[in-house]
Amino acid sequence: MQKGPVTPKGFRDIGPELAKKRRETINKISGVLEEFGFVPIETPTLEFAETLLGKYGEEEKLIYKFTDRGGRDLALRYDLTVPLARFVANNLGLLNPSFSRYQIGQIFRGENPQKGRYRESTQFDLDTVGAADLEEDAKIIAAAIKAIREIGLNNAQMAINDRQNFKDLSVEDIRAIDKIYKVGKENTEKRLLDFVQDLKPNESLKEVFSVLESKYDLKEGKDFYFDPTLARGLDYYTGAIFELKPTGKPEEQSIGGGGRYDKLIGIFAGRDIPAVGFSFGLDRLADLLPSP
Repeated sequence: MQKGPVTPKGFRDIGPELAKKRRETINKISGVLEEFGFVPIETPTLEFAETLLGKYGEEEKLIYKFTDRGGRDLALRYDLTVPLARFVANNLGLLNPSFSRYQIGQIFRGENPQKGRYRESTQFDLDTVGAADLEEDAKIIAAAIKAIREIGLNNAQMAINDRQNFKDLSVEDIRAIDKIYKVGKENTEKRLLDFVQDLKPNESLKEVFSVLESKYDLKEGKDFYFDPTLARGLDYYTGAIFELKPTGKPEEQSIGGGGRYDKLIGIFAGRDIPAVGFSFGLDRLADLLPSP
């Protein structure tokens, strides 16, 4: 029987059994990423609000913002990617010529809580910064797939597309495509459904797929697939985009996602710095895994 104060909506305590499962998952994924050459970093939970604002499109409304007693506008981090961009801009010496990192941390989003989605959650990110070669896109995808196999999700597949396939569409149309499975095809404009039906992998994706198969021994249709409806809602993506589906169905809630973002770090660094990354949602992963 509960006698103490309750937690705010969307925030929760994590008991010993779940905490142990989460820790074991983190350890297994970390081991795989270190085999791929990723090193750990940490960034603050709190940022100046201006660091985060203007990076997330319509999702910006979910950022927790407040003013402290000194009159400074602050915000809880919405993801680990924008803080990484700030970190790299302040540590350009790490780009020699590129820098691959992983990070585990809490993120905060003022959204409607539902199964696998909380207002405070844990992300597990991996990124390579400073390399424009499409082999880095393949490396990120391959590392994420190998990590998910290591923790026992053998049926998961990576859905992949490229934001360049939408370069002639408005931001509103891109967001509508990204929500096709959320709102239903019957509530999506026919012209957009026709558009995605005609999409094919572009030359960049064909190269990524080739590297995944030849270098990492991954199979299209088993480990990854082209998903023309995948658009990713965040505004900072510039190239390949991908989401990890528990059993490979595009309509499933993803257990991680990412893509290439070659312009974001330049906002802070004053020059374009290519980057590509992926983020696991630890809370969703833990929901899918059996208890230890």
